[in-house]
Formats: sequence, C-alpha cells, structure tokens
Amino acid sequence: MSSHPSTDSGGAAVAPRPTRSRRSNLAVPGSSPKMLDKARTLPVDQVFMDIEDAVAPLAKPEARRNIVAALNEGGYDGKVRSVRVNDWTTQWTYADVVEVVEGAGPNLDCIMLPKVQTAEQVIALDLLLTQIERSNGFEVGRIGIEAQIENAMGLINIDAIAAASPRIETLIFGPADFMASINMKSLVVGEQPPGYDVGDAYHYILMRILMAARAYDKLAIDGPYLQIKDVDGYRRVAGRSAALGFDGKWVLHPGQIDAANEIYSPRQDDYDQAELILDAYDYYTSAQGGARGAVMLGDEMIDEASRKMATVISAKGRAAGMVRTRAFSAPE
Repeated sequence: MSSHPSTDSGGAAVAPRPTRSRRSNLAVPGSSPKMLDKARTLPVDQVFMDIEDAVAPLAKPEARRNIVAALNEGGYDGKVRSVRVNDWTTQWTYADVVEVVEGAGPNLDCIMLPKVQTAEQVIALDLLLTQIERSNGFEVGRIGIEAQIENAMGLINIDAIAAASPRIETLIFGPADFMASINMKSLVVGEQPPGYDVGDAYHYILMRILMAARAYDKLAIDGPYLQIKDVDGYRRVAGRSAALGFDGKWVLHPGQIDAANEIYSPRQDDYDQAELILDAYDYYTSAQGGARGAVMLGDEMIDEASRKMATVISAKGRAAGMVRTRAFSAPE
C-alpha cells in the first residue's frame, strides 16, 4: 500500500495493513456478556464490540471490562476483532482506549472511532495507541483504526481522514447520525415522493466515501439497516452499496448475516472467471505463451485492463475463503 505513509504518528515504521474480509460486520453491545459470547458462534467476518451508542453512560465502565474479558478469553477465531470506543467529543474516549488496549491489546485487531470529523482526530488516536503499545511492549502499529463518517464535516474532510494514518483500514458510513447532521427527512419505502428512490439520497455520500477509500487503499463499509426483521429490505440496501463497490455492511441481527456474506462476495462464476483470467494472462504474457498483451480466453478478449478487474474480484473471493472450481490449462 504505497499510497499512504509507512510510519505512524510517532515516527515508528508500520508494516502494510493485512487484507481482512469484512463482508459482515456484527455489532455487539459490550454491556452484554451473553451477546459477546454468542458472537463467537456466528459466521461473521468481523465482530465489533461497542462501548458507544449501544451502551448507556452508566454501563460504559462495565462494558470495557466485559470486552477485555471476552477478548482475552478468545474464541473469535477467523474473525476481525474490533472495539468501537466513544468519539473524541465525549469524556469517555481516553479511558475506553487505554483500558481496552492495555487490557487486551494482543487480542485486538482494530479500534473503531465514531463520528470522525477531522484528520487530527485520527492522528490523536494513532498517537495514543502508539504510546500504549510502547509502554506495554506491544507491537507498534499492529492495531488498526476504523473511521466512521457520520456527519457533514467528516464527509467534507474524508480525503484527509483517509490519509491521516497508515493504521486506517476502513471508512464506514453511519447513516442515522449523518441524516441528523444534515437535517435529512427520514424517508421510508411507500412514503417518498412519486418517482423518488430513497437510495438517491445516499448515492453521493456513499460514492464520496468509496472514492476516498479506494484512493488510499482502504475498505469501504456500509452502515446498519435498522429494520432487523426485514431481510428483503436489508438485501435491497446492501445490494445497492455492493453494486457501487463497497466491501461489506454492518449486521445488527443474526438474520442479516447470510445476506451480507452472500451479497458482498463475488458470484462463484465471476470468481472462477477472474482466477482463469489471471492464470491465462500470466501465461500468454510470458515467453512460453508468446509474450502477447491481448489474447482470447474463450469468447472473451483479455488484456491488462482485464487483469486489473480480475485482480479485484480474485482478492475479494480469496479473502472470503472461496475455492475455485475451474482450472486454466495452457494450450499444447
């Protein structure tokens, strides 16, 4: 990932961020040990343990302790382990970060920072993480940052936010708070004006987040769908952001998990074709294959542009654990 700095805010060298699949991102309130335990058994790509909106102010200290205990107990194998702390405008952020990272840093993958408005807020979290890592003998820079964009100021500054730290792994859309921040009227299916698609209201926001994510090699994650029993509605909304190129979406209920994993994965035929294109392109551009730059693969002409598109699909499929069902055979 050469498009962002290779050192953290304290000047320490940081290794490239790992590629992590985040098709389904399960929100779990840190105040509920039962739900933290249940999350271990669910087939999600990421579990983020919440200390922010899902936890009442008086319950936040206990939520930190529950999260530290759950992370240290383990059992989240194969899942990205993230914790959403409170935002920098509150009195809780510092304690959230210090208690969770000092208590369970080696068993934590990312800190999710909500309501990010400026690059400086990301830099402040980066500096705090670096200090905690150094003082506790943890690997510096291993813990990533997820930046949640939930208001107009955050969207305006999103390019600077995306470039603020090499720790950043994802940019996340927070629709409910964003609607409030710009005074958007809540529109639901059946109530919008004639000819109006409720998805139009979010198109610019989603594309702006996506462009910043792609420019700086980050993942773009769509926010929650609150009607947890309406799986068809979840599929419709998730399909919209997946079609744009988003990498995943929050899930608030186990009933949404299968839909997220399916929608944000390549179709099997598309994944197989992408792998075939990569193999074929490697062969035909080699000396053995004639060092050709454009050839036919079946009925499809492939070239460097085809390789680039196939690389994206292949990376998503591999991260999701997909297995190809067709192999390339070089002509005799």
